[in-house]
Amino acid sequence: MKAYRISINLKLGLIVFAVLISLASLWYTNFLVERLRERETVIAQLWASALAELPKGADIMNPHREDLQELERIVGSGAGLNLPRDERERLRQAIVWAMSMPTSGQPEFIYNAFLEPNVFGIPTLVYDSTRNTFYSWLNVDVPHDSFVDLDSSEASALETKLQRIRAEMASQYEPIQFVVDFGGLPDQRLVQTLYYGESDMVRYLRWFPVVQLVFVGLFAFVAYVGFSYVRRSEQSSLWVGMAKEAAHQLGTPISSLMGWLEMLRMHDDTSGSIQQISEEIEADIQRLERVTGRFSDIGSLPKLEVQPIKPILENTIEYMRRRLPRRGTLVRMTVSATPSLQAPLNADLFEWVIENLLKNAIDAMNSDRGRIDVVATGRGDQIQIDVSDTGRGIDRRQHKNVFRPGYSTKKRGWGLGLSLAKRIVEDYHGGQLVLLYSRPGEGTTFRIRVPVNR
Repeated sequence: MKAYRISINLKLGLIVFAVLISLASLWYTNFLVERLRERETVIAQLWASALAELPKGADIMNPHREDLQELERIVGSGAGLNLPRDERERLRQAIVWAMSMPTSGQPEFIYNAFLEPNVFGIPTLVYDSTRNTFYSWLNVDVPHDSFVDLDSSEASALETKLQRIRAEMASQYEPIQFVVDFGGLPDQRLVQTLYYGESDMVRYLRWFPVVQLVFVGLFAFVAYVGFSYVRRSEQSSLWVGMAKEAAHQLGTPISSLMGWLEMLRMHDDTSGSIQQISEEIEADIQRLERVTGRFSDIGSLPKLEVQPIKPILENTIEYMRRRLPRRGTLVRMTVSATPSLQAPLNADLFEWVIENLLKNAIDAMNSDRGRIDVVATGRGDQIQIDVSDTGRGIDRRQHKNVFRPGYSTKKRGWGLGLSLAKRIVEDYHGGQLVLLYSRPGEGTTFRIRVPVNR
């Protein structure tokens, strides 16, 4: 029994350990996510700074900048060009982009090492507030990488989707506004905003602890249900198996005692002593038969009959009083119950409960003297039975263990009496058995509650 409890505690300890590891993993993952978000914010700020600084380098390195500016003016005004307005706008944007590019063969760290390779995988949108249009985007789930060569319906759909993505990004990070200045001219000064969102790594890390907690929670739930079922199943099997085995073993001495009883009756009894012994033996045989019936009833659903409480209590106390050990002859046992108190009971099993409580009370006496009181009262739709003694009491730290199988303060014994009593009261009679009061040196009181109607 003790090894069984250790096994259950070990399994529960493993579950608790797994949950603690998961909580630690959750905390560390959140820590990593915050650090990665800070890293992406720094990268986005560098990105915006690079976009703002790039035209300054182009102003020095691009020898065709003035020609491109003149070409942009002509295309923008449409003078001498027989082109639709949207095509002229695309050409103008291409010219503006060409003005921002460095000359071929010139080493440009910001562009070649930072912008063009796209090494960070952060989704970004550059929105031109001056022209109210999207300038560029990277790592964004859209079907096109620019508005070039798109008809009006495709351009409208792309614009709508980019607007939605921009709103999502704005809810994740604070947008970064910067100014692109092409040579200091007012008409070439663009105000742009960089919107950026979480990278795939951050999104995956954010979901990882949630998935992990779900799996750990599922494991803990299944393990708890499984362990609870195994514990109940093994305890039930233990009680039923012990009951059946005890019933089987008690059958032999009962048959033997009955044989001896018949032999005693065959002898002449002039003094009457043999007759008295025969009566006591017969009483014990009847008791053994009832014990056998009790054990058999534990393994099946007992039959309950409405009957008075007082006779059951008095019969049990009288039986225990006549069989007290010699040292316990000064132990006083009393019963107080109203004759009208009735409840649906199985008399054999309920007597066993009272007998177990009385035996524990007798064993708890520190001396030959003591008092055991059994008091039954009606409380609404319940009957309360208090079994009190003046024994040594139970330490408060052990109150939660008294009904556990295997717990005992005695050197000998299985520690199953109170466990079986609690099972009989609660599972078979629909009541309760609780430790109402106990203090070292002051005694103990157990309370039984059984329903009047069931």
